[in-house]
Amino acid sequence: MRSGLGGVVRGCSVVVVALLIPVLAGCGTVASTLRTDDGLAVAAADAAAADRAVGAEAPAPAARSVDAAPPAPPLLYAQAPTALDAGEVEQYDPWESFNETMFDVNYRLDRYVLKPAANVYRHVMPEPFQVLIANGFDNIRWVPRFVNSVLQGKFGGAGREVARFLINSTAGIGGLFDPAKDYWGIPASKEDFGQTLGVWGVGPGPYLVLPLLPPMTVRDGIGMGVDGAMDPLSYVLPFFWDRLGMKAGDTLNERALNYELFQGVEETTIDLYSSVRHFYLQRRDRQIRE
Repeated sequence: MRSGLGGVVRGCSVVVVALLIPVLAGCGTVASTLRTDDGLAVAAADAAAADRAVGAEAPAPAARSVDAAPPAPPLLYAQAPTALDAGEVEQYDPWESFNETMFDVNYRLDRYVLKPAANVYRHVMPEPFQVLIANGFDNIRWVPRFVNSVLQGKFGGAGREVARFLINSTAGIGGLFDPAKDYWGIPASKEDFGQTLGVWGVGPGPYLVLPLLPPMTVRDGIGMGVDGAMDPLSYVLPFFWDRLGMKAGDTLNERALNYELFQGVEETTIDLYSSVRHFYLQRRDRQIRE
């Protein structure tokens, strides 16, 4: 009888873990879209401050995580009228009602599941180790960036990805450190197949938000699938649950690493759905034109 109860408990535990891992892996709508590497989170926070301080001399600065690297100059929401005059990207959102519902679902999962987990994680895992983990995941993803750089004709970017992988995998101890950027000044190219399709002339299509996935366009959703097929982890870890566990760990680590930054965005943004959509579409257009 006792062994039977033990088996039931173990079975229930497996089910609970199986349900939580997909949530941790993809529910961070805000966390997946407002990233520090391109300044989007800072832009959103500055935008919200500008909206709440109409007529003020200057918007309040965005909150940043401690010791975080300075983000690239963002495309500020306060500059939207100028961008519009210059040809702002159309926000094609025919499924807005569905998207807003899914955004709310993802946001609640982030708020009540991922955010508390990240809060616990960042108290258990010191920030320097979070940075090492983030560097390791970034080093693994060099293949899609290299391939897409070649497909877009950005051979300098492709060369940088090869150099970064060789330097960081050796001098960086398997990619845990980033001497390629810190000492040689070689940044990542940050190309993906969604950008490649855009460079080839494929339109973005409708804006789309799906459960447990970050916001996207139809074009970028296709690109996400192609990039996933090129991910080396798909072959090093052939089993679905292994890859999902790695994705969950990466998402949790990133959410913890930028905890205060996302907190600032959430607290200062009036219309989070519209802000995320605006900055996502503007950023994607800017990345394709670069």
